[in-house]
Amino acid sequence: MAANPTNPTTPATSTNPIGPTNVPDIALADGNRIPQIGLGVLRIDDEAVSPVVESALEAGYRHIDGAAGYNNEGGVGRALAEAGCLTGENRKRLWVTTKLRDSEQGYDSALKAFDRQLGLLQLDYVDMYMIHWPTPFDWRSGDTWRAFVRLREEGRVKTLGVCNFLPEHLEKLHAQTGEYPAVNQIELHPTFQQREVVAFCEEHGIAVEAYSPMARGADLNAGNGVIERIATAHQVSAAQVILRWHIENGTIIIPKSVHAERQRENLDLFSFALDPDEHAAIDALDGPTRAGHDPLTFTYA
Repeated sequence: MAANPTNPTTPATSTNPIGPTNVPDIALADGNRIPQIGLGVLRIDDEAVSPVVESALEAGYRHIDGAAGYNNEGGVGRALAEAGCLTGENRKRLWVTTKLRDSEQGYDSALKAFDRQLGLLQLDYVDMYMIHWPTPFDWRSGDTWRAFVRLREEGRVKTLGVCNFLPEHLEKLHAQTGEYPAVNQIELHPTFQQREVVAFCEEHGIAVEAYSPMARGADLNAGNGVIERIATAHQVSAAQVILRWHIENGTIIIPKSVHAERQRENLDLFSFALDPDEHAAIDALDGPTRAGHDPLTFTYA
C-alpha cells in the first residue's frame, strides 16, 4: 500500500470562488502536481453541467475531469467563466483535464481538435490533455502523442496523459515516442483492481487515476456487506470507505456527483483512516469483471 499523501493545500480565502479544501496533491513524473480528488462530469449534458461544476468549486474541488466525448465542454467553460476561474490566481489554483475524441486521433486532427476544445472551455491552456482510448485496432497514438508534445512545448498543455491503456499499449507508445504518459486513467474499483496495470504504471513512474471508483455504485454492496460494516464502524458512508481506500493507495480519483451534498461528502475523506485489516478486506474484493468497456475493443468516437 502506498504511503498516504501528507501535503494538504492552503484553504481558500473568502474572496476565492474555490472553497476551502484539505485535498492533497499527487506529484507527477513531469514535475506537475495534481489534486488527488477531482470531479468527473461524464453523462451530464451541456446545460446541466454548469451548475454542477459551480457547486463543486464552492465545495472545494480544484480538479475538473472532462472530455470531448462527454459533449459538455462548453458548459464546463461557462461554469469556469461564471466562477472567475479563466485567468489569474483562480485559474492557477485549478486543474482542468480534457480528452481527445477517438475519431480525432492523429497529428493534424488532434491539433485542430484541441483548438476547438480550448475555445469551448474558454481557457488559454489545460492542465492535462489525454488520449481517451488506445484503439489498438486503429492505432494512431504515436502520431497523436507527437501533436500532444507540440501543445506542451507551446505551453497550451502542461501534462500529457492517456486513459484505458494496458501495459502493451504503454510499451508501444514508449517505443514510438520515447515517452511514457504522466497519468493513466483507468477503470479501477474494489471489485476490479487491475493490479497488473497498476504495477506496470508504478514501475514506470505513471500515476494511476481511477474512474468509476465505486463501479458506478455497484461496489457499495460488494463483499456481502463488508463495505457497510466498515462504514458503520467509522460512522461514515459506504462511498466514503471506498474512496478512502483509493486515497490510501495513492490513487487519483474522480468521483461524479451532480448533488452538492454528495460532492462535499466525496471530499470528506481525511477525518478517518482504515485500519490494516479493513484495508485488506477491501483488497480481497478484487475480481475479473469490468463495469465499463474493454480497451481492446472499444472506441469513444
